[in-house]
Amino acid sequence: MANIKSAKKRIQVNRTRADRNKAIKSSVKTAIKKVFAAIEAGDKEAAKAQLSAATKVIEMAGSKGVYHKNNVANKVSRISRAVNKMA
Repeated sequence: MANIKSAKKRIQVNRTRADRNKAIKSSVKTAIKKVFAAIEAGDKEAAKAQLSAATKVIEMAGSKGVYHKNNVANKVSRISRAVNKMA
């Protein structure tokens, strides 16, 4: 355990940020799962609606620094391609 005040604060701040990042990552995963659930159901309109919602959540996570911008682009591209592939 740290004895120095600044080290104690760093531990606290790191824990707070880790919890925030975990919550954001969880919401991104949930949004992506909803897109693929709509695709599995074959509902193109619902898939498009979920795609726009998921894209927003993913890009917000990228702007917060949780994901790298290339990772954000990769995730958005992957779900967009899946929705566009629907017949």
